[in-house]
Amino acid sequence: MQLSNTSKYTIRILAYMVNHKDKPLISAKELSENLNIPYKFLTKIMTELVSVGFIESIRGREGGYKFLKKASEITVSDILTLFNDSIKDEACILGIDFCDAKHKCALHDKWIKSKVQLQKMFRESTIESIAGEGSKI
Repeated sequence: MQLSNTSKYTIRILAYMVNHKDKPLISAKELSENLNIPYKFLTKIMTELVSVGFIESIRGREGGYKFLKKASEITVSDILTLFNDSIKDEACILGIDFCDAKHKCALHDKWIKSKVQLQKMFRESTIESIAGEGSKI
């Protein structure tokens, strides 16, 4: 399974914000430069995060972004769902349109346990729990 760039960047952005929660606001420029994310792409992601209420945007020269929702309440699954990147129950590892117990692909029975574990891990992993000083973002 491969996450989209949008989901990967979003997880990294929010983890960075958790790791720098001592700052009242974090600018788009800082995020773009420190995370090596193209500025225009980053601002599109931030606009989406503001629209769903994860973060708040403060305009102006001294403006930036801060959490509106607690990082402990935002899960990886929330982010993947937001960007249509979640592992849906009928998702097929081989890319076949629909795959379930009745209409199995060649790898269905081997993939199902891993898929369920990944879904659980994404639901239980909050941004706060995955951020940390020792973590590479």
